[in-house]
Amino acid sequence: MLGVRQAAQRDKRLRFTALLHHVSVAQLRASYVALKREAAPGVDGVTWQSYQVDLERRLATRHERVHRGSYRALPSKRVYIPKASGGQRPIGIAALEDKIVQHAVSTVLTSVYEVDFLGFSYGFRPGRSQHDALDALWVGLMERRGNWVLDADIQGFFDTLDQEWLMRFVAHRIADPRVLRLVRKWLRAGALEGDLWAETPVGTPQGAVLSPLLANIYLHYVFDLWVHHWRTQEATGDVVVVRYADDIVMGFEHRADAERCLAAWHTRLAQFGLTLHPDKTRWLEFGRHAADARQHRGEGKPETFDFLGFTHYCGKFRSGRFLVRRQTMRTRLRRKLQAVKAELRRRRHDPVPEVGQWVRRVVLGHFTYYGVPGNNARLEQFRAAVMQLWYRALRRRGQRHPLPWARLGRVVARWIPSVRIVHPYPEVRFAVRHPR
Repeated sequence: MLGVRQAAQRDKRLRFTALLHHVSVAQLRASYVALKREAAPGVDGVTWQSYQVDLERRLATRHERVHRGSYRALPSKRVYIPKASGGQRPIGIAALEDKIVQHAVSTVLTSVYEVDFLGFSYGFRPGRSQHDALDALWVGLMERRGNWVLDADIQGFFDTLDQEWLMRFVAHRIADPRVLRLVRKWLRAGALEGDLWAETPVGTPQGAVLSPLLANIYLHYVFDLWVHHWRTQEATGDVVVVRYADDIVMGFEHRADAERCLAAWHTRLAQFGLTLHPDKTRWLEFGRHAADARQHRGEGKPETFDFLGFTHYCGKFRSGRFLVRRQTMRTRLRRKLQAVKAELRRRRHDPVPEVGQWVRRVVLGHFTYYGVPGNNARLEQFRAAVMQLWYRALRRRGQRHPLPWARLGRVVARWIPSVRIVHPYPEVRFAVRHPR
């Protein structure tokens, strides 16, 4: 894909008329290997392991059908997962062969669009993670003159984006009719819920392999290019922008800029059938002067905002200098502990070493994501809560010999790791990633 990327970089207005030949049998094989082994099957019931039987013949057949034009996309299987704020989030699970072809096409399209996407877009892009977005936000709020934060969420983005606008945006760069036809097939494949098929005239299913890239393309034209122009041409002070998929945080030097940007943003999104979530979108006073200004007005401590699992709040270094502090969101912590409790109950009578290995993986995974400087207290809270939940589960294994605390200490020492800070300070990693 290097040649495609180089061509896209040389000419930002180039439209690619022949891309499908890059979806080769070798690319389909690489896409199959890249898929998650334990992912739930789609409507065809085919798993990653079962597809491996006679793999080369299957891939060759799929390749031939894609290039002949006889490929037909199956509807996605609709399931629901609980949302952090309550309610259910619909997820679309594609059939395995659809996942393979989508992944291969996504790889080709990514080579084109990665040279177009702007620097403050971090969601679902190669070489960029949630912590890169968190680092960029932290550095922006610390080093730029930010006094106000606009915390925004696009309401039902994946379920309401306009497919016709999306196809127009894709066509800005892609002129291969066969690729455009494939994308439209996936958008119109519909969803199967139980035995009922439902048409999907709007949106793109969350959980589909291609959906993150399509979402980035849509927001690139609807938001990224617009806000980049707005902050360079309309803003009167510094503006910081960080976007991770449809989760967006902006920092402003002036309150008037924040108010004008929010009003203009509402108008901009309405043109493309989108709205900002009324309960999850707000601007707040935040920054090095927020605490003093609010204290002078008798309004208490500065407000906080959540982004990618962390609550951000105003703090200070020991020297008294302003510091953006971060800690695990309470809702994320509570939900994780509820899941641990349910799984420990299910594993109550399994051998202790087997459960211990699982507990160790859970705790290490939690530390791997939330182990940022300054979050020690919440990490200790999580570790202590897991230890207490496991202790209760072990005591319920039987009534004859309840587990004493002394023995629990040996179990904890063996299986539950101590709190560890995994990530460096944001400005250190940001300086390495962006040396300029």
